[in-house]
Amino acid sequence: MNKVVNSAEEAISGIKDGMTLMVGGFGLCGIPENSIAALVKAGVTGLTCISNNAGVDDFGLGLLLQKKQIKKMISSYVGENAEFERQMLNGELEVDLIPQGSLAERCRAGGAGIPAFFTPAGYGTEVGEGKEVREFNGKPHILEMALKADFALVKAWKGDRLGNLIFKGTARNFNPVMAMAGKITIVEVEELVEPGVLDPNTIHTPGVFVQRIFQGNHYEKRIEQRTVRQKV
Repeated sequence: MNKVVNSAEEAISGIKDGMTLMVGGFGLCGIPENSIAALVKAGVTGLTCISNNAGVDDFGLGLLLQKKQIKKMISSYVGENAEFERQMLNGELEVDLIPQGSLAERCRAGGAGIPAFFTPAGYGTEVGEGKEVREFNGKPHILEMALKADFALVKAWKGDRLGNLIFKGTARNFNPVMAMAGKITIVEVEELVEPGVLDPNTIHTPGVFVQRIFQGNHYEKRIEQRTVRQKV
C-alpha cells in the first residue's frame, strides 16, 4: 500500500482542536519540523502534546507554545524553553512531568497494547501521588498507565512508500515508540525511497504502524550545546 502524501499540510489533515498528539524527538534531534510548522499554520488549538521535550522558544513545539495552541504538555525534560516556564508558572499551561524512562515505557506500552505496568520510578515523590502501589521483591512500585494519541508525528532518516522506517542516532530514542502508539501515525523523512531499497535487517519501525509518510525538507539540524576547545 502506497502511504505517501504530497505535503505536510496534507499529512496533518484531520488533526482538530482538542486532540492528543505524540510528537517525536530527543532534545533537538529527530523533531518533525515540517509537521509542526503545518500545525502552526493550520491554527489548531487546545492540543495535548506528549513529547520528551517541549522544544525551545523558537523551534520545535516551542512554536506551538508561542501561539498558545497547546493546552497540556505530557513531558520529561522541559528546561530549555522559557515560554514553557512562563506559561506553566502563570497557570496558562497544564503540565504532567514524567520520569524519562517511564514516559518512554508508557508510550511503548500504548503501542504494544499493554494497558498499564508497575515501576519503582517515582515512588515516594509527587509523581507517585494518588497512584496504586504494590510491592515486588521487597520494593514498592507505582502503577503507570499506557499512553496513546489521536495522531503521532514522527521524524525518520529514511523511509519507503510502504512506511518502513530507519532512524538515525538519538532520533531513535522516542520516535519509534511513538510511531506505534498513534491511532494515525504521520512520518516525515529526510529521504523517501522505493520499496525494496531498505535492507530489511536495518528497519527500526515496520510500515504496519505508519499511515502517512512524506518527504520533508529544510531541516535545521540544530546543535543543542555547541562546545569548542580553546586555542592553546
